[in-house]
Amino acid sequence: MGIKSRYLLFLIVFLGALSAFGPFVTDFYLPVMPSMAGVFSTTTSMVQLGLAASMIGLAVGQVIFGPLSDKWGRRPVLLASMALFSVAAFVSLFSPTIEFFNICRFLQGLGGAGGIVLSRSIATDCWEGRELAKSLTIISAINGIAPVAAPIIGGLTGQFTGWRGIFIILLLIGLILFAMCIVFRESVPPENRIQGSWKNVAQSFFRLFRHRYFNVYLAIYGFGYSVLFGYLSSASFIVQNHFGFNELQFSLVFALNAFGSIIGSVLALRFKEMKNAAFFAMCGITIATGLQFVFYFLTDTFVVYEGFTFLTLLFLGFMFPSVTSLTMEEGKEAVGSASAVLGSVGYLSGGLISPLVGIGNIVFTSALVLFISSIGGVGFGFIAWRRKTRPADI
Repeated sequence: MGIKSRYLLFLIVFLGALSAFGPFVTDFYLPVMPSMAGVFSTTTSMVQLGLAASMIGLAVGQVIFGPLSDKWGRRPVLLASMALFSVAAFVSLFSPTIEFFNICRFLQGLGGAGGIVLSRSIATDCWEGRELAKSLTIISAINGIAPVAAPIIGGLTGQFTGWRGIFIILLLIGLILFAMCIVFRESVPPENRIQGSWKNVAQSFFRLFRHRYFNVYLAIYGFGYSVLFGYLSSASFIVQNHFGFNELQFSLVFALNAFGSIIGSVLALRFKEMKNAAFFAMCGITIATGLQFVFYFLTDTFVVYEGFTFLTLLFLGFMFPSVTSLTMEEGKEAVGSASAVLGSVGYLSGGLISPLVGIGNIVFTSALVLFISSIGGVGFGFIAWRRKTRPADI
């Protein structure tokens, strides 16, 4: 294997690890949250506030680090974000109070956001067209493993080491990624960066919204994330409380659905044009969530629920790499800012939907919310599908 091939392999692994960093930041310590309430002599809500703080940090950090990387380059911004995360993870080990710990969690999310937003930016710097879609598919496959692995590894670690052991591992992951950032070669040459004052950076940020199809793809991505977060926020309650499964059984079901998402990411490349994959995906999600809603009134069995949920995650796997590549292609003039907007819209959409699924009967409400979200996505997907293909389109 030549030097170029080895670096290409390193780059794919590096970008996959950066994109998977978000789930590890948020999900890794979920199993030890109940015990932390006793350790800090505080309430459950205060411990849960740490999770919310990290999510806010992940959303805010993307808006900060994306535009910064358009002006200063990807490598220095990555180094700064990974350094911030590592320092925050180290300091959190010595937290005297839950309030101090939650501040550290916000800073960890802020630093981790740099990896998420720049993984998409760097991929767009290095590839375009179908090659970009292929790279994002591989990154999505790696990223799909993280939400499954993080809680399981965190639970096993927490049993033997307590909550500090989990954050020691997070610290080590941050340091490893920092070392990989040193090896990483800058993907944006100085002449391609945004020149001049910060006003120019802000203007490039807002110019993105003048592109009609950037907004169309952004809307599809937002509705897709609404479906995803609607599932994530309701699945454990439905599978465990409603259908009576234990934590291990739920983890296996969760892993199966995540595997469906990975399969969808790979199958998306069977389409010649990514806009067709995006429209097909949203139609599939709408059919799956619609049937799940209808069958709620006909039969209340786990097999039916899981079957339609698996299909929903499969089609979400189709949707995310295709829509991400389309959105990033539209935002070529300010890649870092485009990636920041994309990530923030995803977290915002998910954050707005998550509380809604818990209203009333969670099985009924989650099916209804997912179905309505998918209808919005398929509407914008139709607009994208009707778009005339240009030579530069994928």
